[in-house]
Amino acid sequence: MKKDEPTKKKGIKDERFPRSVFFVYLGVLLLMAGLHTNVIVVIQRLNINSWLMAAFPILYWLLVAAGLTIYTRKQIRNTFEIPMQNLADATKKVAEGDFSVYVPAIHTADKLDYLDFMILDFNKMVEELGSVETLKTDFVSNVSHEMKTPIAVIKNYAELLSMEKVSDQERREYGKNIEEAALRLSSLISNILRLNKLENQKIDVQMERYNLGGQLEEYILQYEEMWDEKELELTVNLEENAVVCADRELLGLVWNNLISNAVKFTEKGGSVEISLSTGGGDIEVSVADTGCGMSEESLRHVFDKFYQGDTSHAKEGNGLGLALVKRVIELMNGEIRVESRKGVGSIFTVRLPQAEKMPETTAEVELD
Repeated sequence: MKKDEPTKKKGIKDERFPRSVFFVYLGVLLLMAGLHTNVIVVIQRLNINSWLMAAFPILYWLLVAAGLTIYTRKQIRNTFEIPMQNLADATKKVAEGDFSVYVPAIHTADKLDYLDFMILDFNKMVEELGSVETLKTDFVSNVSHEMKTPIAVIKNYAELLSMEKVSDQERREYGKNIEEAALRLSSLISNILRLNKLENQKIDVQMERYNLGGQLEEYILQYEEMWDEKELELTVNLEENAVVCADRELLGLVWNNLISNAVKFTEKGGSVEISLSTGGGDIEVSVADTGCGMSEESLRHVFDKFYQGDTSHAKEGNGLGLALVKRVIELMNGEIRVESRKGVGSIFTVRLPQAEKMPETTAEVELD
């Protein structure tokens, strides 16, 4: 296969000067040659001075050559130099940190060639770089905010504990608040480290076959006290023998986050439904609640790092849980989707491949 065949298959023009241009040049030269011959014949018939006969061809072809040279120069400038200069200027601005740069394509959408696609890819790259820069700025800002809050709590209650007139009850209350703030800070740092390892592929994924229903039951039971405390109606439908091949510990982070969110955002007396089913070679787990739900804006950013739909931070959390969930699911070759309506509730659905569909090289252990 020739190197230029993939370009042709994609419908991209692979040449800046089409063959028709050279036929135009050939036609013009033939026309000028014919005109030159006719003019010579006319000069001979009119018995014009011999010096004009000698000078005419030189002047004539000098003008023809000059015209073709100027035309060629103009075409090269419009076709290559100006677009490449614009691209070079834009590249310099991006290198200096300006990600608002946009270079317009040379041709319309139906006549794009490889240079147009290079410019479009450049614009897309700059847009992505701008998004990364924005995310980095937001990340630093959010980390600073999330860390300052528990640190301020620890500092304030530590100052209260150092006061002389503090009762034993107040001392216990202050100590408990300090402990909770420290746990929140520890959780934040742990989640940041986990997410960093997952995103940079610096974590060893220990794949094993096990019964997913059994694991879900364990995590559901961990929240038994919270179900009772909030008087939540719990519905569980778990299909038996749903065997998955995944990292048990990492996948546990997923169920812990989804179930805890369902409990946290569902008001007292609400309901939560957890189901597991198999079909079409996949395993599907859904966690549905009748909680506060999310707006369309929140749905668009629900898996972004540090994003919290509750901007007041009244609910416990640091906005990293669902970012971790999404990354873990991707590592397990699965997918996650969410449906939600404000004031109605949310449904998180995780789809994972069954163990039988995993590669044969995956390590196998006895089923639970």
